[in-house]
Amino acid sequence: MSVTNDFPILKRKFNGKRLVYLDSAATSQKPRQVISSLKEFYEKYNANVHRGVYKLSEEATQRYEGARTKITSFIGARPEEIVFTKNCTEALNLLAYSLGSEIRKGDEILISQMEHHSNFVPWQQIALERGAKLKFVEITKDGKLNIASLKKQLNKKTKVVALTHISNVLGTINPIKEIADLVHKNSKAVLVVDGAQALGHMAVDIKKLGADFYAFSGHKMLGPLGIGCLYGKRELFQKMRPFLYGGKMIKEVSFSATTFAEPPYKFEAGTQPIAEVVALGDAVDYIKRIGIGEIEAHDKELLRYALKKLREIPEVEIYGPRDVGAKDRGAVISFNIKGVHSHDVATILDSEGIAVRGGHHCCMPLMSVLKIPGVARASFHIYNKKEDVDSLIRGIRKVGGIFK
Repeated sequence: MSVTNDFPILKRKFNGKRLVYLDSAATSQKPRQVISSLKEFYEKYNANVHRGVYKLSEEATQRYEGARTKITSFIGARPEEIVFTKNCTEALNLLAYSLGSEIRKGDEILISQMEHHSNFVPWQQIALERGAKLKFVEITKDGKLNIASLKKQLNKKTKVVALTHISNVLGTINPIKEIADLVHKNSKAVLVVDGAQALGHMAVDIKKLGADFYAFSGHKMLGPLGIGCLYGKRELFQKMRPFLYGGKMIKEVSFSATTFAEPPYKFEAGTQPIAEVVALGDAVDYIKRIGIGEIEAHDKELLRYALKKLREIPEVEIYGPRDVGAKDRGAVISFNIKGVHSHDVATILDSEGIAVRGGHHCCMPLMSVLKIPGVARASFHIYNKKEDVDSLIRGIRKVGGIFK
């Protein structure tokens, strides 16, 4: 199924060549249905939510909460289990702040070597602040999570286990259900999952997955910038302290004390990005119309094709799971061309109208494990085609020719 016409930006040209956008792991492009949703909200429904008894405010509130229902239904959660944030990073910081207040000296926090800085630095800082020990699950030679390392390090001192669902560099799909069973069986820790690279690419049933918390960003699942979500089990949300204080997140305020609203509103202080929430709901509608199974199958087909083509070029080294069927890999391929810096690769490809990312991808600890300064990364979504992969391969061969 071709959806290219739904994405206006793909009509742009650079250096006289059509845009080949291969940086969806950083942010996905937006279909016109999502763009129109933002415009429609501001033209027809713009008002603050939950505060007005006038009709316009009620309509805005209906659309805002209606979007929450769409999003929770998409992952198999309940509306009271989704908190709106500005992105996945803020969601993870919210958890680090709130859960971190319960961390004591000698407690342990367990993360992996493949984490994005958003799921690394907050826990590192909490550990330093609270006198806790930050421990790391190792990765295997082919970039998979070392489950034996996880089992070995889980114990009664473990309070938080924070892992990515899909690595933004290696593309590795971590077996979250298996991990959740291990964590809950062998410790009293909560399992925090960074789902930024998974939502919009694969089916996620949050209850079957078993995670206690699951964070994701709207802008990586065909939605607008500036909106993210945090799923959490209601009983855990009720125990946690708020991350931000102010309007809307309160039940009652006096000169001497404040009582807080019930979750999720307890964590949604101030005016939220209302139009973006509504547009994210419409992005979910768009994904459901296509079918998440169709998107996942499309990703796998492109990955298999791209991996096959890349492996035909001797100078290219590919990182991450090596299975030819791409069973354990999300829509991400990181690679290097021998003797060429990843920034040079990205710059030369840009001259061909091909947008890829080069560098450490906010994973500097992972780069130290791989013993490289960075990688070039191509990442896909539903709007990409095999012709885009062919353009990438031609561009890589050009890079190799320049640096011979």
